[in-house]
Amino acid sequence: MYDNILLPVDGSPAAEQAIPHVFGLAEQYDATVHVLFVVNTNRDNVGIVGGTVLEALEQEGQQVVDEVVSRGEERGIEIIGDVTRGAPHEAILDYADDNEVEVIVMATHGRTGVERVLLGSVTERVVRTSPVPVLTVRASE
Repeated sequence: MYDNILLPVDGSPAAEQAIPHVFGLAEQYDATVHVLFVVNTNRDNVGIVGGTVLEALEQEGQQVVDEVVSRGEERGIEIIGDVTRGAPHEAILDYADDNEVEVIVMATHGRTGVERVLLGSVTERVVRTSPVPVLTVRASE
């Protein structure tokens, strides 16, 4: 059913909670897991500070990706890691399209009301615009 599963990560405890679900799916379907970290270049302050900060964020993202990749390899899962720049929800969808991903697995904080509107949600944007199924994992506090 699934040959390619996408796991966007950001190093947060919420994203961490999606990993067991992804690994379980990958083992069940003998699928390849794609781990993706997106350096958000839509933030106003990132544009102001320039390349050095972006490079530092990419290095941080690479560490997060490498750690998840290592854990997947220990379980015998075929796993690929990547770091990219852009608007997170757009970069996730572009990556999914470019890599023939059949399902995206993402954590959600479960925010509602004004908090959700003010903070925005990458997961919500992906869910609303993705042409492939999105499995959301509600992060516990």
